[in-house]
Amino acid sequence: MSKVLVTGCAGFIGSHLSQTLLIKGYQVVGIDNFDPFYKREVKEANLNEFKNHPSFTFHELDLCDETTVREKLSTKFDCIVHLAAKAGVRPSIDNPQHYIDNNISASRILVDLMRDTGSKKMVYASSSSVYGNMSSTPWNEAKDVSMPISPYAFTKKSCELLNHTYHHLYKLDFINLRLFTVFGPRQRPDLAINKFTRLLYKQKPIPMFGDGSTARDYTFVHDTVSGIIKAIEYLKNNDGVFENINLGNNTPVKLIDLIHAIAEVSGQKLEIEQLPMQPGDVNITCADISKAQRLLGYAPTTPLKEGLRAFVDWYLKK
Repeated sequence: MSKVLVTGCAGFIGSHLSQTLLIKGYQVVGIDNFDPFYKREVKEANLNEFKNHPSFTFHELDLCDETTVREKLSTKFDCIVHLAAKAGVRPSIDNPQHYIDNNISASRILVDLMRDTGSKKMVYASSSSVYGNMSSTPWNEAKDVSMPISPYAFTKKSCELLNHTYHHLYKLDFINLRLFTVFGPRQRPDLAINKFTRLLYKQKPIPMFGDGSTARDYTFVHDTVSGIIKAIEYLKNNDGVFENINLGNNTPVKLIDLIHAIAEVSGQKLEIEQLPMQPGDVNITCADISKAQRLLGYAPTTPLKEGLRAFVDWYLKK
């Protein structure tokens, strides 16, 4: 049985990943600091889905607290999946130091822990935001990502560089997964699909930043989790690994089309409030997923409307 550490295990992606790993027979140690970015009870509800599983151990733990991290996580893990991070592009502009502390400094503490405990493998959750505002699509991993346009993005790119340094110095193995916009049940309340669905059911207008032509490569959470687990398995079977790999859907959806699709799936009356573009936003994201297909056997299968129905069903039941 493989022993996996999942940071951010009570979050949106982390809870789905932890639950799936447990079903697959992994032993999972999960940590979360219940960051106040959104309500604690939301994460506790996510955790309730699997916290009593006999192969799961949970620590409420802040990765910035190096002393406690070393006390609680002194064991060797077969793999670490590092999902924990301060989230949000727009909030990072207002308080970049929080993102430097919780994303970069916390990651440094974790990779030092790896070096000192003999944990050799990490899957790191990077972000499509590292690509900045490139106009040519799809984005492949060979593109220059030295021009991020938000503090959140530069912290994610910084952690990719941190991981490469530790790969070079200490022979640790890393896969940096550049995640494109993930959606589905348990999605964070600040993200568009969750926010728009709530507004529709409250019969309130949906704010649309810009003219609706911006587009995102929406990826259903079960497809993302499948890709993460394939990355864990790849690391298990290979040594000397350092890779940046996109996990997306290769199918950008315009904002205006997304809004209409959510309204159609929910059956609610739609009213749109058009607003100016926001600083830090990019015009389009689109993943070239050929590397993920080649190395990991990654193949997303969930169409947008099927994923939206799953989200709306979850929303109505919670």
